[in-house]
Amino acid sequence: MQPTAPELEILKQLWHSQPKTARELHDEVEKILGWSYSSTRKTLERMGDKGLVAMEFSGNKKIYFAKVDKVKTLAAFAQDFAKRVFEIDGPLPIAMFTDSRLIDDSEIADLEKLLHDLEQDSSKEQQGK
Repeated sequence: MQPTAPELEILKQLWHSQPKTARELHDEVEKILGWSYSSTRKTLERMGDKGLVAMEFSGNKKIYFAKVDKVKTLAAFAQDFAKRVFEIDGPLPIAMFTDSRLIDDSEIADLEKLLHDLEQDSSKEQQGK
């Protein structure tokens, strides 16, 4: 399941540090999305239904965790964006991720492998048509 752009913003906050409460997440994404607190809570509920986040209780507060792997999610998102928006059918250059604040050096190799695997799977699907 690929997250929407707003869902990706919430996931990015969780990938940086988790768990977080809905209020903590809202305080971060409000700067980017301009949402009300109720919109953030509703989005977290939908993300839970989609399997993107997990919710637990810590005392009387709900805390949220990312359930999806950061590198796999970003690889799928990047490949989909490159194909849909830029109509790139070939492999994505891994150099475009080297200055990312979201991915560290240890994750770059994993991302490169996943992008390669996604490209191979996409090529096989097109050959089968």
